[in-house]
Parts: sequence; C-alpha cells; structure tokens
Amino acid sequence: MMFKLWFLLMLLFLSVFGKAQEVATEKVSDSLTKSKPSTTNISEVIIQSVPRTVKLNNGNLVMSVSGNKDFKTSTNLFEVLKKTPGVTVDQEDGIFIGGRITSAIFIDGKPVVMSSQELQAYLRSLSPEMVESLEVNANPSSKYDAEFKGIIDIRLKRNTHLGLKGNYNGNIYVNKFNYRENALNLSYNTEKVAYSLSMGLNDGISTYRYNALQRLANTNVMRTNTNQKDKGSVYSIQAGADFRLNAKNRFSLNLRSSLRENDRTRTGSLYTTDKSETEVVSNTRSENPIDYSQNNYGVTTDYSFQNKGFRISFLGNYLSVKNKQQDEFINRDQPSSKLLSYWKSDLFNKIDIYTAQIDVSQKIGTADLEGGIKYSHSDTNNNIRYDTLSTGNQFVFDATRSNIFSYKEKVFAGYLAYKQTFGKLQVNAGLRFENTKSISNAVTVDSIVSRNYLEWLPSFSASYSFNKSNELSLSYSRKITRPVFSQLNPFRFYFSPLNYWIGNPYLLPSFTTQIKATYRYKNWITSITFGKEKDVMTRYLIYNPETNVLEYLGTNLPYRNFASLETSFPIKMTKWWNITSQFAGYYNYEFRPYLGDVFALSIYNYEIRLNQVFTLPKGYIINLFANYESKTGNSLYIIKPRYSIDLSIQKSWLDNKLNTKLGYNNIFDSNDQSLEFRHKQIMDNRLRHWWDSSRFFFSLSYSFGDSKYQAKEVQRTEEENRAR
Repeated sequence: MMFKLWFLLMLLFLSVFGKAQEVATEKVSDSLTKSKPSTTNISEVIIQSVPRTVKLNNGNLVMSVSGNKDFKTSTNLFEVLKKTPGVTVDQEDGIFIGGRITSAIFIDGKPVVMSSQELQAYLRSLSPEMVESLEVNANPSSKYDAEFKGIIDIRLKRNTHLGLKGNYNGNIYVNKFNYRENALNLSYNTEKVAYSLSMGLNDGISTYRYNALQRLANTNVMRTNTNQKDKGSVYSIQAGADFRLNAKNRFSLNLRSSLRENDRTRTGSLYTTDKSETEVVSNTRSENPIDYSQNNYGVTTDYSFQNKGFRISFLGNYLSVKNKQQDEFINRDQPSSKLLSYWKSDLFNKIDIYTAQIDVSQKIGTADLEGGIKYSHSDTNNNIRYDTLSTGNQFVFDATRSNIFSYKEKVFAGYLAYKQTFGKLQVNAGLRFENTKSISNAVTVDSIVSRNYLEWLPSFSASYSFNKSNELSLSYSRKITRPVFSQLNPFRFYFSPLNYWIGNPYLLPSFTTQIKATYRYKNWITSITFGKEKDVMTRYLIYNPETNVLEYLGTNLPYRNFASLETSFPIKMTKWWNITSQFAGYYNYEFRPYLGDVFALSIYNYEIRLNQVFTLPKGYIINLFANYESKTGNSLYIIKPRYSIDLSIQKSWLDNKLNTKLGYNNIFDSNDQSLEFRHKQIMDNRLRHWWDSSRFFFSLSYSFGDSKYQAKEVQRTEEENRAR
C-alpha cells in the first residue's frame, strides 16, 4: 500500500512539471502540421502563476488565510497549519517549524501565555474565516525571548465596523467515537471601545493505542499492548475590551478561563513467551483508570502610546494552572484473575506565571531604534502520592514512587535592536541578554539544584528586494532553551506497568546557533537552514534485565548538527484546479554517548505535501491533501515512513454568511508512528503509537451581526498595517 501511494504521488508530481513540456510540444507540432488544435482538455492546460497569497517579511513567510482557497475546507486553525509551508502538526496537536522546532504562538504580534491544553482549545475555536494571515518566523531576532526558536504569528481579522458582529463555528468528528467542537465569538464596536467575547465547548471521546515488542535479556519475548479511551470536556470563556483613549493612547484588557475534565480508561496486557514464541511464560492484564481535571485562569493587559515616530508599550500577563489527577494501577494474572499488584496515585500540580515587558521604539529617518526589558517569574509545585496495597490488604504509603517537587524560575531580560533601509536593502541587528535564576527542590529526596547564569544572545539579518518578484534574505541568531518542568521533575509517568519516564532536575539549558537563507521568486519560496545545538536535552532508555523495566531518563547530549532545505510553490493547472507543492529535506547529526559507547549517525529524511484545490460550479470547493514522511529517527531509534490523505468539500450559502464543510481525515488510517531500536546487540525493542486521527467530519460556520458603517481606526502599528 505504501509503495502504491508513493508511486501515485510521484506520478502526480511529475505530471505537474510534465504538463508545461507537453503543452510546448503540442504547440510546436501544431505549427508544423498546421492542423486543427486539439480539443482535448489536457492539451489546453497552461501552467501559470496563481494570485499572490504569500510574501516575505524580513525573510519570514507571510500567508493570507481568510479568502485563501487552500484553506476553504479547513475546519479550524490546526487544519490550516497542517497545510502551511514549513509547519508541522503532529497527532497530539504539537506545532513545529522546520520539522524539529517547537513553535511559540503569537496573536497579533504578542506572545500567548497559555498552557498547552488551553492553547490547543483556543486554536480549535478559530475558523479560517477569522484569521487574516499567518507569519512563520523560523529564526526570530534578539527582540524576542531567547527560548522562542520559532514563532507563528496569527493575525486575526478585525471588526472595523461599528455595532455587533458574531460567528459560530461547530465541528463534529465521527469514527468509532464522536468528538464535538463548538465556538461562539462576538464583537461589539463603539467609537471608543471594542468589546469581544468568546465561548467554547469541546467534548467527546478519543482513543489511543500503544504496542511494543521486546526481546528480554533471558531471550524471552514480551509483547505490550495498551488501549486508552479518553472521555473529556473542555469549557472556555474569554472576554476583552480595547479602549481607544485618544489618537495616541490605547489600552486593552483580556480575561479568560477554561476548565478541562477527563475520564480516561487505560487497559493493557504484558504477554511473555519463550524465545520460540510457542510457550507462554506469563500473561498479565492491567487496568489504569484515570480521573483528571485542569483549571486555567489568565489576565492580559496591554497599553501603548504612539506619537509620530515614537512608540512605547507595556504588556503584562498572568496565568494560573491547576492540575489534579487520580490513578489506579491494577495488575492481574490473566488466566487466573489473581491480583498481582495494586497501587494508587494522587497528583496535585499548580503553576503560576507572571510576565511584564516594556518596549520603546523611535524612528529616525530610514532607521528604527528599539529596546525593551522583560521580567518573567514562574512557580511550579508538584505533589504526587502513591499508596500500595500491602499483604495485609491495606493501602500503605509508597515512598519509592511518591514525590514532592517544586521549581521556581526568574528571568530578567533586555534587548537593543537596530533596523535601517538602504534603498532595496534592509538590515537588522540586535543584542539580547537574559539572566536566569532557578531553584529546583526535590523535597522527597532532599535535593536542591540552584542556578544563576547570564547569557548574551546576538542576531543579525539582511534582506534585499531585487524587484517585485525576487527577494533574498539572510539571518543569524543564537538561542537558549531552558528545561521545562516536566523534564526536571523526578517522578514517574507510566506508559505501562513496566515502562515509564522520569525527569532529571540536573538538566542544563541548551544553546542553538543557526543561519537561515530564504529566496522568493513570485510565489515560489525556498529556504535553507543550518546550525549547531550544544547540550541537547533528550531522553534515553535503560533496560533492567532483572525486573524487565524500561526507564526513559533525561540527559544532555554534547552537541548535534542540523540542516534543512524547504521549498513550496503553487501551480494553477486550470481555472478550476490549483496545486500547492511542498518539499522539505532534513539532516541531523547527533553525537550521543550511551552505555559506555558513542553513537553518532547522520540521519537524512524528507517530507512531501501536495495540496490540491478544485473549484467547481455553484461555489463548491474540493480539497485533496496528501502528506508523506520518509524513514527518519535518531542515533538510537529508526522511525518508519508514514503517510496520510485528507479529502474535504466546502460550500458557502446565504451570501457567504453560512459555510458548510464535509470531509474525511487520514482516509487510510496510515499515520501511526512505528519505532525500532537500532542496536540489537544492546536491546531488541519495537514500539508503535496509534491515534484515532482517521475520522469523518462535518463543520458549520455562521456569521451574523448588524454592523452598518466603518469605524475610524484611531491607531495602527506598523505590524498591524503590514498584516492587512
């Protein structure tokens, strides 16, 4: 099946480029024979450029979203990001740039301080019609936090009319189970104030499967199977007000809250046979019911003053996250149902994040000078208690698994930036400093790790516009990535009774230096990136032959080298058929010490995406999206190839106020992830993750309101003008 799909994709790709030569050959033949031109449709195909929906801004891809036919059939912003060049969305809604960089999300040029789960719910509430454009910044300058190695800036469409406007967006996904997404967005504009209100409700059931095969040290073969059913609900509300105080001053306030509740059932089995796989050694059944809840509260304030070429702004954020989770781990002998072990866990986790930043800029002729300072403080406390059923049929405190851990981090940062235009050349230079103070306290094991370090982080970029069709840019940056709480916390997270990972409080931050070059010819954009990362944070596995336990532990690798080449181009096959092609190649060289040896391999892989849009009579739009990822991995594991195909159709009604979308994602259920350990002399381990991403969906979006006339826009920044 994989070979057939790959063959069909390559045929389609070759046909796109072959059409131009075919048309040229037919025209030459016609002129020589003076015969009547063919009336066959294919001979009339003329490849031509499509309307410009992409551009570069300082080397960053800027793509229009609202009104872009490539995204007409997308249900929400995650579906849009899947089709955006240079952006990858994995099965758990993780967003990456360049195939490897976890992306920060900005809204209208400002960072979003949300938990990952809250952010996912928010992005699902945004339909393509609500988003003006996306900017993909794969090499942010020193103006931005050094932890932002990649940024996706989402520019929302503004309601510039006075009065009320609203939008409802509802999606339902159906396969073995159903999942529903509902979002209501309202805005009300007066001459001085713009009010906004958003409410969302997502609920339903999702499933996940984990399978593994492992040849044990005693030559037995153990198979692990885990099935998870997750029934959950997410409630969210967000309210804001933007005050146009006068022609120079603007102030905004945003309040939000969300509640997530999950009732998760996880069942599994450990099935062990002898090396011939004919005699059963053991057969264990496990049950792991989980009750999980998360509460989020956030406040954002934004003030700006602008007068001619001078601007000063303040941005403040507060986020509170509370997580509660109760687990039960019950293991029985499958044939006899005899209880083998039983333990419970009770987790409480609380996170508080405060940030405040001030930015000042001054325009002097063709030059812009900018500077700013930022302070952020995060405080995370984690308390997980385990109780194990004893021989006396009583639950007793389990000190070997229980853990109390806290992490406090303060970052004081500042930057200076300079930008100037010399004709067609624009130059940007910046320098940032970040002073980090952190204390991690593993109370249970009486271990405190305190750090205090200062780093200087420069950046430089230059872009040259030859003409309207040709642009070239070059950028350099140095970044720091600090370990997050989950990487530091030394408590166990179980995949199965014999498989779990543990955080490492002694992890060091990593540093990345990279150079990126981007060239645009009309709608064809190509970029190349290469760099080096030191003290790479990663996980490695340790196998205990006595207990058959697999532990995933955190560590710092000395370094890795990386490079990527990405290109994307749209082609208009006919008036009703457009194709956007994306090709990316990646290189990764990882220097990994492991169990007394050093494994250093050069890994090459590539990814191909084809997004086809068919515009049919009566306003119907059909979208066929195909994605293929080649074999990849790292120094320890091989990740096998995979692919997915999505098919969807869209139609607008009632003067474009009503939009309906129908489709099927991952039609062949082919986007699971399979890994295999490379070094069989150490361990033979194979595993597979499967998510229920193969689903039929129906989407309905309706816009309403009584706006009559346009309000005067009192103040717009340079970034806001650029996004229009």
